[in-house]
Amino acid sequence: MAMRGAVLLALLAASTFSLASAASHATTNVFALDALVNRTSTLLSEVKLPPSLRSSIFEFVESLGEFSPDQIEAVLVEVRKRAIAPALRVAILLCLVMSVMLMLEAMYMSAVSLGVKLFHRTPEKRYRWEPIRGDEELGSLAYPMVLVQIPMYNEKEVYKLSIGAACALTWPPDRIIIQVLDDSTDPMIKNLVEQECRTWASKGINIAYEVRENRKGYKAGALKKGMEQTYAQQCDYVAIFDADFQPESDFLMRTIPFLMYNSRIALVQARWDFGTAGVWRISAINEVGGWKDRTTVEDMDLAVRASLKGWKFLSEVNSQVPSRPTDINSIDGPVERPTYLEKWHATLYSQRRVVAPIVTFAFYCIVIPLSVVVPEVSIPIWGVVYIPTTITLLNAIRNPSSLHIMPFWILFENVMSMHRMKAALIGLLETASVNEWVVTQKLGDTLKEKMQTNAVESTRTSFVTDRVSFLQLGFAVFLMCCASYNVALGVNYYYVYIYLQAFAFVVMGFGYVGTFTTNS
Repeated sequence: MAMRGAVLLALLAASTFSLASAASHATTNVFALDALVNRTSTLLSEVKLPPSLRSSIFEFVESLGEFSPDQIEAVLVEVRKRAIAPALRVAILLCLVMSVMLMLEAMYMSAVSLGVKLFHRTPEKRYRWEPIRGDEELGSLAYPMVLVQIPMYNEKEVYKLSIGAACALTWPPDRIIIQVLDDSTDPMIKNLVEQECRTWASKGINIAYEVRENRKGYKAGALKKGMEQTYAQQCDYVAIFDADFQPESDFLMRTIPFLMYNSRIALVQARWDFGTAGVWRISAINEVGGWKDRTTVEDMDLAVRASLKGWKFLSEVNSQVPSRPTDINSIDGPVERPTYLEKWHATLYSQRRVVAPIVTFAFYCIVIPLSVVVPEVSIPIWGVVYIPTTITLLNAIRNPSSLHIMPFWILFENVMSMHRMKAALIGLLETASVNEWVVTQKLGDTLKEKMQTNAVESTRTSFVTDRVSFLQLGFAVFLMCCASYNVALGVNYYYVYIYLQAFAFVVMGFGYVGTFTTNS
């Protein structure tokens, strides 16, 4: 009902703007004013408002009948000039500043990406790597202690595969600990996971099954709790696998040497078709304050803090091990202080996570559409056309294979920025009134079967409650009103973009993008 009220009020505002502008372009008579009053009364009767507010609005609407259309137009124009236009100018200025920040970040990232491709700056060329060689005297002690963490939450379909893959890693048995962090709320699934851990323990695998009394902090809280265990504090490195990640048996053999022979590297990350995995230097985690459960993007939070401390990262290591050691000297000693370039890069990265969703939604979905109904303000063409075009082309340079879907990607990103802006502001303000996040269900190879089952079992009720987003549809109505106004009375061609963006909101509002799964 609240969302419906917002849509109705948006329609009311659009109607009021239309009437005021029509009065200056055509003959407006008392009948049009009476029609507006009647329409407003009908809309207000459908909106759930406090009695006092409803009464005040009714009195205001009824008082409109005492004025001539010219008088009402003059009042609305004056309000637009003195209140709406100044606020919109401030919003435009802020959005333009943030747009420039995003363009600088995109230019920097494109230059780095281009340099890596031109000079073939692969991890094996930049950092020392060589296989861990056995020692007759040290034996398995030549290998560092490694902790493997597998956080889980009701992973019925994939728990056996992920635990089995972790237990099959090539590493001395006495130098590795498998830690299953089970936050499952389903007692049956918890029993299955615990039994699987016992099965592997009976085979001689050093595996620990850990549970918590509550899910405080979600995944970050589970990882933090796991690191507090006594046996975990004896380890040098920690490998973290998503529950749907199935590492190859030589994963540690390929990644750990980067950490052993390059003291500035804090994280080696790899990506496969399903899931992600990374190996962290535990001393780096401890230095930057450990896992923080203040956010659900715990990996990014930790990476940003580590980057600001001067730590390095390797991403997407090749699946093949270098055939011979590279001829690069080892970097020994304590971690160096970050350079100004590194600080700038970390700052840009942090700003992008906050600035990008805010400027994308506020500027392209609110400010630009509103500017077409407020003729007192104008947006410079470099802010509307040149900067977004530059950012798009720079992104295309880094991802040339995705050039053909770039227009659709832009419209999709603008819609999603509404939710990302909300998440960014919640994270910045660290507000306590945060909606509980829905953990992505890991389905592995059972995804297709699960989708077919949901398609058969879904009903009309589940479609409306689980799939339709009234917030996105409300914005689609707002954008269509602005675009239609621009077509009828505007002086520019913003309506071309605004109509396309409204269509994107409609498509996503009805849930036609992504995989549909019911909440039941």
